Amino acid sequence: MLKKRFFQLAILCSVVLSFFVGDHLNTTAASKEKVFFIPLEETVEKGLSQFIQRSIKEAEAQDVDQIILEINTPGGAVDAAMEIADALRTTELPITAFINRRALSAGAYIALNADQIYMVPGGKMGSAAIIDLQGNAADKKAESLWLAEMKESAEQNGRDPKFALAMADPDIDLPEYGAAKGDLLTLETKQAVEVGYAEGTAKDREDLLTRLNLQEASIINIEESFAEKFARFITHPIVVPILLSIGSIGLVVELYSPGFGIAGIMGLTSILLFFYGHMVAGLAGFESIILFILGFALLIAEFFVPGGILGTLGFTGIIASLFIASDNVVHMGISILIAFAVAITASILLVKVFGKRMNIFKKMILRDSTNTESGYVSNKTRNELVGKTGIALTTLRPSGTAIIEDERVDVVTEGGYITKGNKVLVVKAEGSRIVVREV
Repeated sequence: MLKKRFFQLAILCSVVLSFFVGDHLNTTAASKEKVFFIPLEETVEKGLSQFIQRSIKEAEAQDVDQIILEINTPGGAVDAAMEIADALRTTELPITAFINRRALSAGAYIALNADQIYMVPGGKMGSAAIIDLQGNAADKKAESLWLAEMKESAEQNGRDPKFALAMADPDIDLPEYGAAKGDLLTLETKQAVEVGYAEGTAKDREDLLTRLNLQEASIINIEESFAEKFARFITHPIVVPILLSIGSIGLVVELYSPGFGIAGIMGLTSILLFFYGHMVAGLAGFESIILFILGFALLIAEFFVPGGILGTLGFTGIIASLFIASDNVVHMGISILIAFAVAITASILLVKVFGKRMNIFKKMILRDSTNTESGYVSNKTRNELVGKTGIALTTLRPSGTAIIEDERVDVVTEGGYITKGNKVLVVKAEGSRIVVREV
């Protein structure tokens, strides 16, 4: 009887437990939807591009249900924007661009490549003309490519391309949206919704998730790592010439300083930071660092093996390594010229103002001189013979021998011919050279 009751109790517990276990499994299977928030902030450049690409790959690995690209940027590099756009186009995950204040220039282009766009009230999107490093309009080829990209980005998601083109081409006339001919189009939130460039407005993330029917979703916020943030700073177009200038100043000062000190450490650190930032940003590889080291070694070898060939190869290797590590040849060229000008200026100041000399040459160049002031005499000067008379022992034609105060002396005339046995007068003594004339 006891066994029977125990058996019945065991069955009852199993049934009850099965309900709990079954409910738990269903909850696990029907887990919350996952939303990936990726921030796209500040200047668009290669470092940001690498971060966005990494984030999308991570979202794909976690099989999230939605990627939300939170945008607030004034724009930036075209090539970096195109890389980001390619990453958005190729992923199978749905992407929503959430313009949280501004998506200007390259930011507008990136937003257009998302599946849908939401904007905060008072947000702005547009002003996407392509310009060069000096702020001038780019050449026709670059402009044509950019307009084609803007048009394609709008059309692929069913948006009217004329507004995208008006953001990049001032010749398109849209006065009703504040972009008469000669002006670039910048859409405010209400205008973007009106023309179909935004699906709606959302005042914040919570509001956006509600509008996307994802208010119950699990939120995953991805942040830039310290290395990525640092790489973005190092690869900024303004920071690169500053970094190279600091490096050149440090190395130049080190050449004029004894030993290896703070200046040399500062210079090498700046160069290492340059390559480190570009490696993390995906711009440089070890080949550029190896080429720089080889170039620097050849440049040092030139001091010990004169000829100019090693120095030329070393200088070329250093310059080439910097270009290889860069994604923009023009910008890198300008940065190198700035650093070169700074290095020359520093050298002139050290030599002319502070009277410095390169210490590296002190061990290779003999600077001591055997002068009279130091007690060195190459030949005895016979000044005591000046004014004395004697007899030409040989014919002077114009050099020969004379007897002066009972001493045989090698003499030379002032250019004339003096016969043997004639009387002579010493008129000058220049070291071992005794000059006489006939009297």
